[in-house]
Amino acid sequence: MSVREEFDDWAADGRDKGMEDRHWNTAKYVLARMPVEEGETVLDLGTGSGYAVRALRDTQSAGRAYGLDGSPEMARNATDYTDDSQVGFLVGDFDHLPFADDSIDHVFTMEAFYYANDPHQTLREVARVLRPGGTFFCAVNYYDENVHSHSWQDNIEVEMTRWSADEYREAFRDAGLYVAEQDNIPDRDTEIPDESEFPTDSWDSREDMVERYREFGTLLTVGVAP
Repeated sequence: MSVREEFDDWAADGRDKGMEDRHWNTAKYVLARMPVEEGETVLDLGTGSGYAVRALRDTQSAGRAYGLDGSPEMARNATDYTDDSQVGFLVGDFDHLPFADDSIDHVFTMEAFYYANDPHQTLREVARVLRPGGTFFCAVNYYDENVHSHSWQDNIEVEMTRWSADEYREAFRDAGLYVAEQDNIPDRDTEIPDESEFPTDSWDSREDMVERYREFGTLLTVGVAP
């Protein structure tokens, strides 16, 4: 199954809003750290419901805001969720971004980068479209150090790329991006039950759940275009 087919199904089932709810726990902290100045152009890769570009418009006064997704149904839903004329949603491929060189100030992606057909090419494309000094905020929960995410590939037919934190830094540099920072953003909003309630359907122990959400959380890698 292709990425488009997989996420068209998700959008048709209303799971785009479910993803927004789950990702918001850490995405809101990542978005707040982006150095977006008033009127700057932003791009969200794997936009889903479009929550990130809406937030950047609402809270950081971003100018033109684009959300790109491989799923036409996701892009269609996202368009229906806003009437902001400065927000636009496109269907496209991460490996061939439909933007001119040096045309975007900031790029964001949350829980989508690892679906790229060729993640190295995606990084080269991000570096190409970013203006000098522009930033790429790449946030993932599926990464090598997060052992609790390793089974996720078994639950989806689309091939996913699982890199370590070191591999993310190396790939960013290979694409020509400076690595400004790398951090783990904990999820403090997900409720963790009392020890007496374990094991659950999803967790063998409370310690595992604490590690997943409070310690590993979301891996954020920030690149800057030279």
